[in-house]
Amino acid sequence: MIINPNIKNYIILFVLFSLVGCNKTNWHENFKEKNKNPFGTYIIYNETEELFNSNEVHYLKENIYDYLFKNEKGADFGNYVCIKPRASKLDEDGLDYLLKDFVQTGNNAFFALNHFSEHIQDSLKFTINNVDKNIYAPEELKILSGKLYLENKDFKNQPFLFDRNIRRSYFETYNKNNTIVLGTIDIDGEKKPNFIKIYYGQGVVYLHTNPVVFTNYNMLNGNEEYVENILSYLPSEGVLWDPQIKSSKFSNKTKEKEDSIFKFFLQHPTLKWFLLVSLFGLLLFMLFNARRKQRAIPVIKPLQNSTIEFAHTIANLYLKEEDHKNLVDKKIAYFLEKIREQYLIDTSNLNSLFIKKLASKSDNEISSTKYLINTIIALNKKTECSDTELIVLNKMIENFFKK
Repeated sequence: MIINPNIKNYIILFVLFSLVGCNKTNWHENFKEKNKNPFGTYIIYNETEELFNSNEVHYLKENIYDYLFKNEKGADFGNYVCIKPRASKLDEDGLDYLLKDFVQTGNNAFFALNHFSEHIQDSLKFTINNVDKNIYAPEELKILSGKLYLENKDFKNQPFLFDRNIRRSYFETYNKNNTIVLGTIDIDGEKKPNFIKIYYGQGVVYLHTNPVVFTNYNMLNGNEEYVENILSYLPSEGVLWDPQIKSSKFSNKTKEKEDSIFKFFLQHPTLKWFLLVSLFGLLLFMLFNARRKQRAIPVIKPLQNSTIEFAHTIANLYLKEEDHKNLVDKKIAYFLEKIREQYLIDTSNLNSLFIKKLASKSDNEISSTKYLINTIIALNKKTECSDTELIVLNKMIENFFKK
């Protein structure tokens, strides 16, 4: 099967322009059919009709199980194709239905996956060894080059070289009575099967462990011949192309997953009662809350502290009367009271010993402390004081308590 050169050139040009036009190329593997990034599958999907001699290609917008369940003519397509990292939307019921009602009656299924579920492996009797199963980052995948072969006699000695994202994944065991190895991958110098054909009833299942070979990057990197040769094993009939975008609506497994949480609660008596009591409590809360609403609590403003205003008023009265001596005496009395409370020092005798203790406990210099105490002693002896002396005393006391 050869791709039409005109269409091929058009697609190559279109994808190249798309890649060049991007500010930053997305190197993550997404395998989306409408994605033109390196690891989308835009080219292979749009070339499918040419590869299968212009037969109809049906892009599934629902789960394959639901489609086959509702459409008796689904088997007329002949081929089912799934190229993805994993068939995550194909549950156990869906796979069983696909194999028994589609493949077994004479049709073909093609899976190219990085990860095959245990149910697929059990159903088709094979096991996988994926050496690089824990590698996902583009930087790590970039260094995984690979050499692939096809067992057909025309290509047996011709290696197909892939320069990145080739995981070392191969079929470790399989039923040799109904399985044919169609392709291999070089693993440390030894050829291991990575592309096999399994007979199932009257039909065939094709399995490939490296879906990345079908992406835009490899189709534009000189490896389109490898893809053409792989798909040439499928008959030239219609194709059901599965993008794996929908879960099944009819599968029992899907319904079980949806109901699993409630079923888990109902299967255990204690959890069942917890669920019922919680539901009953919620209903009671809604009932009482709907009938009784608590009145809004009024905002009560706290009483204002008028001490400062009172002090200002008293001070203004003294200033108005110009009784500076009275204010000086009260300032001194306030200072000595605070000394007694804060530093626990006796203020009955303002001598040199008192000054040393006060300076030490208040963390002030002895000189400044001595000057303050001498000023207080001098002002105490006066019968009258000026406003200047009052201001100086106030500043000295403020500076003293700032330490």
